[in-house]
Amino acid sequence: MKKFLLFVAALVALGILLANLGPMILLGISVWLLYVVFKKFMKSETTAGKIGWVVLGLIITSVAVSNVYAVIGLAAAYVLYLVYKHWNNKGDSETEVFTSNDPFTNFERQWAELKK
Repeated sequence: MKKFLLFVAALVALGILLANLGPMILLGISVWLLYVVFKKFMKSETTAGKIGWVVLGLIITSVAVSNVYAVIGLAAAYVLYLVYKHWNNKGDSETEVFTSNDPFTNFERQWAELKK
């Protein structure tokens, strides 16, 4: 049942990722263009050149803000990563069960629980 739910979650996340692929690409391009505009702005020596780069930067910023839905696509990609990571997880069988009263054994058990 767990693998079925992981499969359904992966399908939903894949659909969301594919639906937001265009905005994700445009957001990446606009962030890169903002970086280029910032570098050109810093190298510009004239006031008119700086004003031109600021105007271009504001236009590119408006494109980037309009593609804010790409964050949903990034979240879907992260969900796909989590599903991939937990697909073959065996659960609690990876850690041993300690029943000794030895303080060092109890420490190891508690340390293993903290690592989860």
